[in-house]
Amino acid sequence: MINRPTLFLAFAVALTPLSAKAESAVTIPPPAADASAQSTGLETAVLAGGCFWGIQAVYQHVKGVTNAVSGYAGGAQKDAQYDTVSSGRTSHAEAVRVTFNPREISYGKILQIYFAVAHDPTQLNRQGPDTGPQYRSEIFPQSDAQAKVAKDYIAQLDAAKAFKRPIVTKTQTMKAPFYAAEAYHQDYAINHPNQPYIAFNDAPKVENLEKMFPDVWRDQPVTVAEAAKTN
Repeated sequence: MINRPTLFLAFAVALTPLSAKAESAVTIPPPAADASAQSTGLETAVLAGGCFWGIQAVYQHVKGVTNAVSGYAGGAQKDAQYDTVSSGRTSHAEAVRVTFNPREISYGKILQIYFAVAHDPTQLNRQGPDTGPQYRSEIFPQSDAQAKVAKDYIAQLDAAKAFKRPIVTKTQTMKAPFYAAEAYHQDYAINHPNQPYIAFNDAPKVENLEKMFPDVWRDQPVTVAEAAKTN
């Protein structure tokens, strides 16, 4: 098992802090165009981009999101646990399942936040101090419509030269199973705000969300624990 706090302390001196807005970002175009606002009921988005702690923390502060769960996606196995996924020997990626109300926030806006502040889409099989295919940048569409929106948006970002380096984000061609991570991983950034790894890598992402997307920012984050009480 990778001990993230230990990993952080070992490499902190050698690493230059990365802004939660990807260091290679120049401009971020408007959110991807999609028709999800016409949908009824809740929708889900599954996104991978490094350690799930930070991505979960970002979406927990987004208006219209009813739940954000850390977990694993993209693997062929019928189950996933942190011990095996963190070894890098499985095909799973750490991911977050974002449940949202499309009448309050669109899938396109979810993706805009993903590319703008949740992670750096130009880093291949890594994010900050975390390296390996389990930390890859990948979108797991939950429908054909989501797949089209995601692919079109990546093309839009490339055409706009929004990043100085190439976008390496993959999109799954078929719906991948999602497995919720262990309980101690849920709400991790909220429960451990002063941990060095969280303070250095994830807190800036949440701060940039507030600065860059004040229209969807909410002070009180939705937690997995609270979401479970309402379901």
